[in-house]
Amino acid sequence: MSLALDSAAQDLLFREARTANTFTDEPVTDEQVQAIYDLVKYGPTAFNQTPLRITLVRSPEARERLVKHMAEGNQPKTATAPLVAILSADNEFHEELPALLPHFPQAKDVFFSERPVREQSAVLNAALQAAYFIVGVRAAGLAAGPMTGLDFAGLQKEFLDADHTPLMVVNIGKPGEDAWFPRSPRLAYDDVVTTV
Repeated sequence: MSLALDSAAQDLLFREARTANTFTDEPVTDEQVQAIYDLVKYGPTAFNQTPLRITLVRSPEARERLVKHMAEGNQPKTATAPLVAILSADNEFHEELPALLPHFPQAKDVFFSERPVREQSAVLNAALQAAYFIVGVRAAGLAAGPMTGLDFAGLQKEFLDADHTPLMVVNIGKPGEDAWFPRSPRLAYDDVVTTV
């Protein structure tokens, strides 16, 4: 075995994990979300910038506002998931760098003084963190339904501000009846990996 992680954990996080399209009505607690975050916050980002921001959509009123920004096929599952998270990139992440990078606090001004540079870095690194978040949801024994089929401009206006770039919406909960589409194929190792 080439992996340190046992086979059951590999299945939970990857091989058997799927994007859920239906969910039970079992609630997802704040404690579960905090446990997920407290695990995945250790995933690496450039300069330890950790630009991911998570907006939990819990109230019925907020859920209704969110659903109208989702693509038609994503509306029913977003309306009925126990919890929905909006994942976004904080374009002003550099303000936290003196605390997050104490050995090089001047990185805030040396590398990230210009907004376009921050935006590019924030989106890339928050996307990394979004992937960690999805794996963390699986580690909690829950299913994630990440989606990018939505009106990003409308979502940003409704829930965020100009300093936050929306990345995706993630439905979270225990998988319900007929939760899975058939598994799509994956590329083989030799199709992806080259050695130079």
